[in-house]
Amino acid sequence: MKITGAELFVKALKKEKVDTLFAYPGGQAIDLFDALYGEEDINVILPRHEQGLVHAADGYARSTGKVGVCLVTSGPGATNLVTGIATANYDSVPLVCFTGQVPTNLIGKDAFQEVNIAEITKTVSKYAVTVRKREDLAGAIRNAFLAAKSGKPGVAVVDLPKDIQQEYGSDVYPEITDDGRGDPDIFADNGQIKQAMNLLCNAQRPVFLVGGGVFISRAQRAMQLLAERTGVPVVTTIMGKGALPAAHDLYVGNIGIHGSYAANMTVSKCDVLFAVGTRFNDRITGRTQQFAPGAKLVHIDIEPSNISKNIAADFAVVADAKAAIRACLEFAQPLAVGEWVHQIQEWKRTYPIVMKGDKMTPQKIMQGINQVFDKAVIATDVGQNQLWATQFLDLHEKKKLLTSGGLGTMGYGIPAGIGAKIGNPETNVVVVTGDGGMQMNIQELATAVVYELPIVICILNNGYLGNVRQWQELFFDRRYQSTCMRYRKSCFAKCNTPGQSCPPYTPDFVKLAESYGAKGIRVSDESGILAALKMAKHTKTVPTVIEFLIDREANVMPIVPAGNALCDMMLEQEQFMD
Repeated sequence: MKITGAELFVKALKKEKVDTLFAYPGGQAIDLFDALYGEEDINVILPRHEQGLVHAADGYARSTGKVGVCLVTSGPGATNLVTGIATANYDSVPLVCFTGQVPTNLIGKDAFQEVNIAEITKTVSKYAVTVRKREDLAGAIRNAFLAAKSGKPGVAVVDLPKDIQQEYGSDVYPEITDDGRGDPDIFADNGQIKQAMNLLCNAQRPVFLVGGGVFISRAQRAMQLLAERTGVPVVTTIMGKGALPAAHDLYVGNIGIHGSYAANMTVSKCDVLFAVGTRFNDRITGRTQQFAPGAKLVHIDIEPSNISKNIAADFAVVADAKAAIRACLEFAQPLAVGEWVHQIQEWKRTYPIVMKGDKMTPQKIMQGINQVFDKAVIATDVGQNQLWATQFLDLHEKKKLLTSGGLGTMGYGIPAGIGAKIGNPETNVVVVTGDGGMQMNIQELATAVVYELPIVICILNNGYLGNVRQWQELFFDRRYQSTCMRYRKSCFAKCNTPGQSCPPYTPDFVKLAESYGAKGIRVSDESGILAALKMAKHTKTVPTVIEFLIDREANVMPIVPAGNALCDMMLEQEQFMD
């Protein structure tokens, strides 16, 4: 039977069990949208901007474990996806992005809204192709879904010229077998695992370092069991937080430039660092030459190129995290590390992460979220809000965190929360954002309103681009250039001291929320935190925006200054040297 390319596109989505499509129409994709008309098996979501669209597909994918799928038109529709494609690919999120394209006879002729999106996205995706022949369409789509799911997940881009969408051809779509993360080459080799576990078992000061790969492979329970069976403490990257419940006795904290004192010291003093599912980026290592200086490093990762890329591994295993952890359990036994664990607990007691002062602090806001939402998906933006969330939120099996780790994309929080709510309609979704990040994709409030999504958006408003301002305060002599969000042209050019005379904030977030049809609440005192969160939780058909007015110069501490080793931290503005 002959069908159009657009009809085959819809058939392919249904064969791939796509139930949700984040899509924004345009001239070079209109045939695809026409083929979707009246489809009852695919929920087509219309966001308000293509970047919001791809972040929503990302949040949907991270929170459900399914492939996120999006569709846009050519030209600016396609290029508006690029930031979201890079965001998802850096964090190994499975997405398939379809873009419309000018007809094949116009490609390369500077036609209206023509860009070579496949070439543009090659460096920030796993797979990118422009379909040039109708007979190649089915295979290209199948390959895209395979690429997105298999091995280390990531993003696939399929560019569809208009004539390919309209051309008639075969209706055959390849049969789908049990593919993806079951590929034979990602299973763990028992011999290698045994050697790795021998290193661990002979250590006196071992530690597990858990990264986002443990979440990608859905290996949290297995990781917790391995820690409990061996008694070995666990530190996490930001992307790995929640692999062990935050309250677990063996959980130490996050490592990195804003890691806890205990976690950074644990890595600095260990003799075996057993890392699973992390690429050791610069945000977690500090000065690489002094990272875990006395330790043997066991590195388990699904991606061979990650091994020894940033930190040299003494022993490497290329495998899926879940497969590797399950294999480790076969050799796991209780280890005599009581004295080491006691030392770590002493570090935690002596140097806890605490925000001091009588004002409403981000810590108190996060503790309010912990108290009100026992089960939730929490999406953060990027900046201080993200870091406070990863420091103070109690994450566990029923409370997941979605955040842009590798690329650090401001504007991620709201659309990711929308995607998470669409994918998990019965689960509370909370967005933690800053006043800067809130305004980068604020138009997606309309999406949340029209789809009746009662997400809770918590704005930590300090009137600054806070993370950069903090660096300006600590390392640039308080030269607050281009970070004050209350700045007016009439302000003193060299102002670096916020005060009562500062202009009012623009916009008024409460009024703006209400103009969209959302609920708006402003909280300026600690006593209002729980009441606002409870009210938002019980609002069932519209989003709630809660603006928390926090100290304008609150800082994220500890901090490891650029070029320092992890053990060389600043705590409460003082330098603590090992």
